[in-house]
Amino acid sequence: MNVAITGASGFVGRALSERLRASGHNVTAISLRTQPLPEVFAGCQAVVNLAGEPVAQRWTASARERISKSRIQRTRSLVAALRQHPPGVLVSASAVGYYGSREDEILTEDSPPSSDFLGQLAVGWEQEAHVAEQFGVRVVTPRIGVVLGRGGGALEQMLLPFRLGIGGRLGNGAQWMSWIALDDLVSLIEFAIEDTALSGPVNGVAPNPVTNAVFTRELATALHRPAIFPVPAFALKMMFGEMSGMLLGGQRVIPQAALRAGFQFRFADLGQTLRQAIAG
Repeated sequence: MNVAITGASGFVGRALSERLRASGHNVTAISLRTQPLPEVFAGCQAVVNLAGEPVAQRWTASARERISKSRIQRTRSLVAALRQHPPGVLVSASAVGYYGSREDEILTEDSPPSSDFLGQLAVGWEQEAHVAEQFGVRVVTPRIGVVLGRGGGALEQMLLPFRLGIGGRLGNGAQWMSWIALDDLVSLIEFAIEDTALSGPVNGVAPNPVTNAVFTRELATALHRPAIFPVPAFALKMMFGEMSGMLLGGQRVIPQAALRAGFQFRFADLGQTLRQAIAG
């Protein structure tokens, strides 16, 4: 199968490209920084859209504009380019930020979106992708949680303070973290490409979300280090402003659609996932 990927040079994109090539697919990297030309999608049976400005930054007015443009406007441009040469499937990334901070509520793909910045960003992002259904494309929108793997993502940013023994929970640690192993995420995307019965939102998270306090303890254990220096909520708010809500809030998300479709997670245990990622 010929697969085009936007964001192929990113943390998830690199791993996905490697996996798809190992499975015998032909992979083409597509840049959305310039207007994508319809001709580049001729002969593609699948397109995966992973491009987007990182949200883990202070949300100034200019940052909000960059984040929104990189997801909503560039997905709109991508879908417009696909109209001339529609693939069989478009897998377009979204995020669990769709749900907002919901304390202990168990969230599935049927749960409503949040009205905050990340929630409405995800809504607009998904809506642009689903426009491709108008010309016969099957659209899957994985709502991705915290991706754990070696060489990038959230874990890479956490390792240094924890290795130095100065890591700790964020705030009171009660907020839920919906996580997924990088290996499982790329398998889920490949599954979404190949399973013609799967469409719509699919939570890209492991079946066992944990609180930040549990995550902190498991990471410290995997590194054989203590975790005794919590980061107070006020300090996070001073450093990151409104974006601190993403760190202090959380979502208890369950991958209902993936499980119903028969997808099997290899890494459902957080401790095992962290140990493997740290070992490389």
